[in-house]
Amino acid sequence: MTLSLADAEALFGRMLDGEMEDGEIAATLIELADRGETAAEVAGVVRSMRARMQRITAPAGAIDVCGTGGDGQHSLNVSTAVALVVAACGVPVAKHGNRAASSKAGGADTLEALGLNLARASELAEQTLPDLGIAFLFAQAHHPALARVGPIRKALGRRTIFNLCGPLANPAGVTRQLVGVAHPSLIALYRDAMQLLDTEAALIVSGAEGLDELSIAGTSYMASIGLTGIGTEITPDNAGLAPHPLDALRGGDAAYNAAALRQLLLGEPGAYRDAVLLNSAAALLVAGQVEDWLEGVEEAAEAIDKGLAKGLLDCWIDTVQ
Repeated sequence: MTLSLADAEALFGRMLDGEMEDGEIAATLIELADRGETAAEVAGVVRSMRARMQRITAPAGAIDVCGTGGDGQHSLNVSTAVALVVAACGVPVAKHGNRAASSKAGGADTLEALGLNLARASELAEQTLPDLGIAFLFAQAHHPALARVGPIRKALGRRTIFNLCGPLANPAGVTRQLVGVAHPSLIALYRDAMQLLDTEAALIVSGAEGLDELSIAGTSYMASIGLTGIGTEITPDNAGLAPHPLDALRGGDAAYNAAALRQLLLGEPGAYRDAVLLNSAAALLVAGQVEDWLEGVEEAAEAIDKGLAKGLLDCWIDTVQ
């Protein structure tokens, strides 16, 4: 039996408030995952998380760029780089993230290796978002209620509904998002859930290879909310970019990924740059900053090549020391 949005919100509210036993929590999470979660259930769980999260105030037009993780590709940090590039284009980015999910180093790990003080960045998020145009919202710091289910999720060792809900519970309350999901089959579920959650504009994307971002290797699939003329598929050449094999995006540990991101911001050409340009163009479309893919790629490239994205990162690191 599926749950209504209201029932899911109430059930998971009890779970997060410590009113359920460990065994009952585990059984609920397994049952939903085995059956396949519905959009109403995802939206209900997101509402229960939003009601308990530590919120920050965001400027108008702020966006988030993140993936669900779990794609197993161990690739370089595309969404982290995209956040810097898009913010350098003048769009406030409230980057909601955590440590590694599918890669050896998640966005938080890589930013830390670049020299960003994560704890301070999270504390000062409400200041840096309007002042610099970027903030990192460390999921652990903003969702204390999730501590109740953390050990149970770890013990289960499998994907649960919380993996799907994390990107939709941004503490800045953004209504514009670029969200990557780890399999094209999840796109419709995510679109339907986001439509139940007062989303103003969104692109939900997945690479055909099972990538939780737009693929630089071939076809990606999409669904949009509040945007016109976007379509449901895109390839790199649609955005004026050359395709690259996924192996060219292979990442490593946090230090390796941080070094690659530094080189990207210094203008190094190649697969990583093109993947970041493609996904940045998508984020700029969501933000209403550009009219089409080619304009988005051009604006993102300019932010890198003029040193704006690197300057922003350096300023952010200095501000939160």
